[in-house]
Amino acid sequence: MNSTDQQLLETLCKQYDVSFDKVSRLLETIREYQFRDRRTGVYEALKEIIKSDLKPQQK
Repeated sequence: MNSTDQQLLETLCKQYDVSFDKVSRLLETIREYQFRDRRTGVYEALKEIIKSDLKPQQK
């Protein structure tokens, strides 16, 4: 992700009180599964990230 995209994502996460780290992990997981022939397990992987207890980003 380039710096402009990252800054925009950080701003949106702060605006909507969403964990930047969690959203970044979700996006990275989607990218990992994007070009696989079979995407078996992607929903389970996303669910685990959503359930995870990440500490909020320091302000």
